[in-house]
Amino acid sequence: MSGHPGTAAAPPPRDRLDRALDGLAVTFRGTTARADENQCHCHWGSEEELARLKVPDVELDPDLLRRTWQAPDWDDHGAVLRRILPQFARALVSGPVEPAYGMEEVGRSFARGHWRQWPPRQAAAVWEFLHAWWAHSLVDPDPAVPVHEVLALCAEASATLSPWLSVWEGLSDRVADRHLAEAAAHWEYDLLGDQLSWHAWDDAEALRSELAAWLVRCAPARLRAPDVPEELLHRIRLIGLTGPARWDGPHWPGHRY
Repeated sequence: MSGHPGTAAAPPPRDRLDRALDGLAVTFRGTTARADENQCHCHWGSEEELARLKVPDVELDPDLLRRTWQAPDWDDHGAVLRRILPQFARALVSGPVEPAYGMEEVGRSFARGHWRQWPPRQAAAVWEFLHAWWAHSLVDPDPAVPVHEVLALCAEASATLSPWLSVWEGLSDRVADRHLAEAAAHWEYDLLGDQLSWHAWDDAEALRSELAAWLVRCAPARLRAPDVPEELLHRIRLIGLTGPARWDGPHWPGHRY
């Protein structure tokens, strides 16, 4: 028997995620876009499709769902996001959401809805979904969305990297370490050029600096598995250097920017 008397064990990540998805469904049941919400008929869709957003709890076809979350010019983006959020979250978790440029686009859709300013119960349901999805992705051997993409989404949605990186750092798990190696391989080219690996809405330089410092500090000790290329470890070390110390080192990969 483990733990302390009276202390409930944390639910398995998949169970936590399922509960979070159920929580969104309950919290946002009955929500609709504003009755006077408008959209461009030529570029967005028809009056009939717009009318569906003003009826609660009706499933949208995948193309309508995509056009709805992607549209940047709703009069009340928050109301539209609340209307689609239960279905949208399920689609994100299962993987059919495919933005044109990257999952940071989804994060910006969340941010445009100003969800952190919603009533406490609604904001808490969104926080729990993001955290539950992140925690599950880190230990899922084959996540529907790559972990580095989920991180970009969460960072853009919440305007912070710190809580997501803290969870990853505190997780001792081989699958999470494998995801770290894959993410580092995805990030290293941009970070060696002092660039962020996704298009941030705000504070790209601060995000880049935090991600680079975290990677240099946390990754080397965790990426000692035989299948992690030594070249990747050298490149992570170089990210922690600046100027000629980085570019003139014997392990500089010859990237051009």
